[in-house]
Amino acid sequence: QVQLVESEGGLVQAGGSLRVSCAASGATFSMSAMGWFRQAPGKEREFVAGINWSGINTRYADSVKGRFTISRDNTEKIVSLQMTSLKPEDTAVYYCAATSPKPGFGVTSLGSDYVSWGQGTQVTVSS
Repeated sequence: QVQLVESEGGLVQAGGSLRVSCAASGATFSMSAMGWFRQAPGKEREFVAGINWSGINTRYADSVKGRFTISRDNTEKIVSLQMTSLKPEDTAVYYCAATSPKPGFGVTSLGSDYVSWGQGTQVTVSS
């Protein structure tokens, strides 16, 4: 399994942008699909964005579609989430996650498909 460490999040005003990244260690990163999830206070964890092993296929939650972009660099073992037009409702702890290193693993929004999780990073959007 890969080990995942998210970059520091931050505080941003509504309408602003923020990029969070997740650095992975382990030889199997390039074979894992990756995802970003978030959890706001008092709410359940929810899927935000996912990307397949090659980076060709992506999927987004309806709430972030058109505003967030997920990408990955398999050479550097990094997956990033670029967030634009941020809203106060985007405030949450953001987690990156990796699936099992199964060749051809497609994009998945199911939390149960992910076996490795980062420690989370706080993103706060002020109104």
